[in-house]
Amino acid sequence: MGAGGLLAEVDRPDPRGAQGGRRVETVGALILAAGTSSRMGRNKLVEPLGRDTVIGTTIAAAHDAALPVLVVTGHDAGRTRAALPANVLTVHAQDHADGMGASLAAGIRAVPPDWDAAIVMLGDMPLVEARLLRALAGAARDSGSICLPVHSGKRGNPLLWGRDHFAALAGLAGDVGGKAVLAERQEHIIEVDAPSDAIFMDGDTPDALDAIRQAYEARAPG
Repeated sequence: MGAGGLLAEVDRPDPRGAQGGRRVETVGALILAAGTSSRMGRNKLVEPLGRDTVIGTTIAAAHDAALPVLVVTGHDAGRTRAALPANVLTVHAQDHADGMGASLAAGIRAVPPDWDAAIVMLGDMPLVEARLLRALAGAARDSGSICLPVHSGKRGNPLLWGRDHFAALAGLAGDVGGKAVLAERQEHIIEVDAPSDAIFMDGDTPDALDAIRQAYEARAPG
C-alpha cells in the first residue's frame, strides 16, 4: 500500500465484488497516526494547515462524511492526542516502532464491534475528500468488500476493508502493512473513481507538506 506503506501495485484482474459477507451498514474511519515522521524531522501531524492541523483536517473530512473515527497513536502520542478533537476514539499502538503493520493491527483490534467496515486513512493525507470517503462507504457491497480509489488509472489511499478481512489485518506485524493481505484477496476488490490526485498526496517531507498547503489553499470552498 502506497507512499504511506498501505497500497502497492499488484496484478489487477477485473475487479469483482465480495462474495457472501454480511451487509455493510456501519463504516468507520481508522486513522493511522503512529509514525515517527522521520522524513519530516518533526511531528508532521500537528503541523498547521489552514486553521487546523494536518491530522485535524484529515479527521474533519471523515466527520464531514458522517464516519465515526478511531485514531491510532504511537510516536509523540501526547502531542498528537492534544491535536485531536474530543469526539474521536483513540488507541495507542505499543509496538508502533516496529512499523506500519504493527500500528494497523493495533487499530483493527480496537475497532468497535458494530463497525462492518473500516476505511483505513493515513493521518498525513489531509486532502482526501469527504465525498470520496462517502463513495468508498457506498461502494461496499458486504463485509467481504475491499474498496480502493483509482485516479488516472492508478490506485491510491485510503482503502476500505470489510470486517471479513479484519482477522488477517489484526495479525500483521512489523512494517508489512496491508499490501500482503490485499495481494491475496484480489477477487474482493471494488475500484472507486477518485475525484482528484489527493489519494497520492501525503505530507512525508517538508516539500510534500508545502505542496499540500498550496493545494489546500487553492481548493474551492466546500
